[in-house]
Amino acid sequence: MLVFASFLPRAAVVVALLSSLTAAAQTASTAPELVLLRPAAVFDGQDRHEGWVVLVEGSRIKAVGPAAQIAAPATARLMELPGLTLLPGLIEGHSHLLLHPYNETPWNDQVLLESQALRVARATAHARRTLEAGFTTARDLGSEGAGYADVGLKQAIDQNLIPGPRLLVATRALVATGSYGPKLATDVDVPQGAQEADGVDGIIRAVREQIGKGADVIKVYADYRWGANEPARPTFTQDELNLIVRTANSAGRPVVAHASTPEGMRRATLAGVETIEHGDAGTPEIFRLMKQRGVALCPTVAAGDAISRYRGWQPGQPLPERLVQQRASMRAALQSGVTLAVGGDVGVFPHGDNVRELELLVQDYGLPPLTVLRGATSGNARIFHLTDRGTLAAGFLADIIAVPADPTQDLAALRQIKLVMKGGVIYKNL
Repeated sequence: MLVFASFLPRAAVVVALLSSLTAAAQTASTAPELVLLRPAAVFDGQDRHEGWVVLVEGSRIKAVGPAAQIAAPATARLMELPGLTLLPGLIEGHSHLLLHPYNETPWNDQVLLESQALRVARATAHARRTLEAGFTTARDLGSEGAGYADVGLKQAIDQNLIPGPRLLVATRALVATGSYGPKLATDVDVPQGAQEADGVDGIIRAVREQIGKGADVIKVYADYRWGANEPARPTFTQDELNLIVRTANSAGRPVVAHASTPEGMRRATLAGVETIEHGDAGTPEIFRLMKQRGVALCPTVAAGDAISRYRGWQPGQPLPERLVQQRASMRAALQSGVTLAVGGDVGVFPHGDNVRELELLVQDYGLPPLTVLRGATSGNARIFHLTDRGTLAAGFLADIIAVPADPTQDLAALRQIKLVMKGGVIYKNL
């Protein structure tokens, strides 16, 4: 008994010591990893700084600045990135992950003939390509006949089931009855590429339904072609657009508007939408109104370029009327000083080729590369109310990409993505 009694305190000490060591080991193993990224330069969302480094802790940025001023703990893992520029993950302003290029399959056939399972499988591949192209966030502005599949896609990405960008989804989008498609014979009703809604009760119900199903943003078609060979014309009345915005805003959701006619753009702007998508026939007066009201333009010039090429046009040939109008509109927009969001309507052209919009804004519309790069990072983040990304600074999400040379001088560097990190997790490292 005496031996047994004298053994108990020692056993208790040993058990306590082992428990303490186990707890310490568990704490160490669950502590966020520290990674020090040492490139040639850092573009922080505004300017490029040579000799800067970025310290990442878990999913967030812990510090950014000159290498001599960042004291990284000895436990930090060092990533040497010689010759590369770090920049915030790019933000795609207008995409459709559930569509693929129209020269592969026409839009009507995608909506009517492709099963939702097939479309989701494609979208899974599209999401990966988008992320690997350096776009760590995307506004996906309409499932185009695939219901709420974009919500499920977003959930799969968020739950780390599939790789992809952080998504802001618009779900089904809203159209005035009879104004959208597909359209077949007048005595045949077919599934539509968006949700039809009219009048007070119908509009409130549709907006609330989309929000309840997971919409981050409400998209409305303020104008469209009523008939196959007609020009675009306004769809919703001013009162209806006002109601859409009021209903969405009361639930904390912004509204964006597809609009290409001056009147459609005017009504949407007066209603209080946050961005106008396309704006192909915008006028100086409309753009001045948008600037006055704080409405941004997402011109999607890459979509117009792609569709023109599908119809046979090639660079070097006389511009088709669509591009003549688009270039005139963009000149007016730039002269007005309206805020530009950067998004290409990708899906019309291949996913993973998102940088095409940025390149065309420089090549065809004369914007400086630095302006476009700011737009695709901190600019889009500001317009879309994404206060945790678009900038490389302490406290922001560790959504970081790396490219060769200096992308603020030549956007061709964005075609050579060497590193993609999203939330501190590396998805691509060449």
